[in-house]
Amino acid sequence: MINKTVNGVKEALAGMADNMTLMVGGFGLCGIPENCIAELVRLNVKGLTCISNNAGVDDFGLGLLLQQRQIKKMISSYVGENAEFERQMLSGELEVELIPQGTLATRCLAAGYGIPALYVAAGVGTEVAEGKEVREFDGKPYLLEHAFDADFALVKAWKGDTAGNLIFRYTARNFNPMMAMAGKITVAEVEELVPAGELDPDQIHVPGIYVHRIFKGEKFEKRIEQRTVRNK
Repeated sequence: MINKTVNGVKEALAGMADNMTLMVGGFGLCGIPENCIAELVRLNVKGLTCISNNAGVDDFGLGLLLQQRQIKKMISSYVGENAEFERQMLSGELEVELIPQGTLATRCLAAGYGIPALYVAAGVGTEVAEGKEVREFDGKPYLLEHAFDADFALVKAWKGDTAGNLIFRYTARNFNPMMAMAGKITVAEVEELVPAGELDPDQIHVPGIYVHRIFKGEKFEKRIEQRTVRNK
């Protein structure tokens, strides 16, 4: 049995360098690879292109990399909770590619499945379509979108085994599974790491063949982006 366990986040991100393209799992602050992001801050790598649904908040998640001016370009669907992101985008300091959320997911899947490009309906007739090939199928226009090409995919799972098999919990099963399939090097940080064979095969969301390095995270804050409560 292949053992994909590494000794912590430093070893997991070995080979990380300036100007790389990263996929970063999560939705809001749910299911983000907190330990990997903290290590990126420590490494102080620059010129990064980050593919992520959003850019965290000002003092957490990818917002920490924005504060350090480590991100050159964001490819995202939603960026409304980060004031520093807005400031850098409006000032021209940060290059931003906003794409429909479904297209973001589909381009991740295409990379994981080895499909170089595909046609999608979302964005036709909008700014999203500028400079892209449009082709009609059954009388309906579609945009040509290319699969992502990421050096690293950084994901966070609830439980994994030493062979790299992953299980996610609830909303944390967002962009993580499809990004885990798509990176040239996929790094998974998990809350619980168990020996191979202990996970129920029917419960595995990402098979270990897609994961190159796995480690147990030391700390997870699991912040809530917008805490909402109700009166009893």
